[in-house]
Amino acid sequence: MKIGFFGSSLVSSYWNGAATYYRGLLRDLAGRGHRIVFYEPDAFDRQQHRDIDPPDWADVRVYPASEAAVRGVIAEAALADVVVKASGVGVFDEVLIEGVMAAARPDAIRIFLDVDAPATLAELRRIPDHPLRLALPDLDLVLTYGGGPPVVGAYEELGARRCVPVYNALDPETHHPVPADPEFDCDLAFLGNRLPDREARVAAFFLAPAARMPDRRFLIGGSGWEGRAMPWNVRSIGHVGTGRHNAFNATPLAVLNIARDSMAATGFSPATRVFEAAGAGGCLITDAWEGIDLFLKPGSEVLVARDGAEVADHLEALTHERSRIIGDAARTRILAEHTSSRRGAQVDDILQAAMAAKRERSAA
Repeated sequence: MKIGFFGSSLVSSYWNGAATYYRGLLRDLAGRGHRIVFYEPDAFDRQQHRDIDPPDWADVRVYPASEAAVRGVIAEAALADVVVKASGVGVFDEVLIEGVMAAARPDAIRIFLDVDAPATLAELRRIPDHPLRLALPDLDLVLTYGGGPPVVGAYEELGARRCVPVYNALDPETHHPVPADPEFDCDLAFLGNRLPDREARVAAFFLAPAARMPDRRFLIGGSGWEGRAMPWNVRSIGHVGTGRHNAFNATPLAVLNIARDSMAATGFSPATRVFEAAGAGGCLITDAWEGIDLFLKPGSEVLVARDGAEVADHLEALTHERSRIIGDAARTRILAEHTSSRRGAQVDDILQAAMAAKRERSAA
C-alpha cells in the first residue's frame, strides 16, 4: 500500500521526540512492501538540525510552513491508499486533519496517529467543535503510541470507530550497546526537552536528588534548559542528536526517565527514552506510572521511583555491577517483546484487515 504520512519530522529529532518512533515503525512497514511518503513542514529549525539524511525506504517531502504549501501537500493525500495524520506536527494541525481526510479517496484508509493522547484528549474535551473531534466518526482508525485502556475508552466515547495502542518500541538497528563516551560520564543522566508540563517533575525527580547528593555527578541533555538554575553538580549539554543517544544511555551509572504530567497521570505510556535506554543496555530509573510492568519488571529490569527521594535512594544503592545486570536484563526483555519489527507487524495486520473490510463493504 502507498502510505501518505503527515507528521512533524522523520529526519530531525530537534524538538521532536517522536522521530525515532516514526523511523522504527515506518522502516519496518517499508520492509513489508509498503511505500512510505512522509510529509513534514520546514518549521522550528528542524531542517537545520537533521539527525539523518532522507532514508532510502521513505520519500520525504519537506514543505514550507505556509498555508499555500500545506494546501499543496494536502492534495497529494488523494494519491495514497492509507493516509495518516499524526498529532503534533506543530503548524497547521487543524488544517491538516480537515484537509487530509477530506482529500483522501473514499476507498483509502484514514488514520489519526496520536503521539500525545492524554494532551490531545484534554483538548478535545475542552473544545466540542474541534476539527479532530468532528472528524473522529469518519476515520477508520485512531492509533496511539501510549495510553492503554484509559485512552482507548476515551477515544471511543468521543466517537472513534476503533482505537488501538501501538506502543513505543526498540529499533535494534538504531539503538544498541556502544563503548562508553567520557562526555557522558556521570552518575545519573536525563535526556528531555524543557516543556511546561514536564519541568516541575524534572525539578522533583532530577534536580532535587542532585541537590541532596553533592558528591554525585548529574547530566541533563535536551533543548531549552539554558538559563535554568541548577545545582552546581548538574552539567547541561543541550540538544543530543539521535546518533549520540546510545553513548548517552550506555555511559552513565544510570539514566532517568521522567514522564510528562499527562502521561504519568494516564499511565501505559512508555516514552521512547525507555526503549532507547534498554536497547543500549543502560540501567534505567523511571518515575512511577501505571503499566510499567507490561514492559519491564520493576526491581530487576528497571528501577521505579515515586519521588525524588526514591531516585536518590536507588542511586545511592546502585553499584556498577548491579547497573550492568539491570541494563542487560532490560535489553533482553525489550528485544524479546518490544521491537519496532513487532510494532510493524501489528500495524501491517491492522492495515490489511482494514483494507479487506473496506473492500467487503464496497462489494456488498
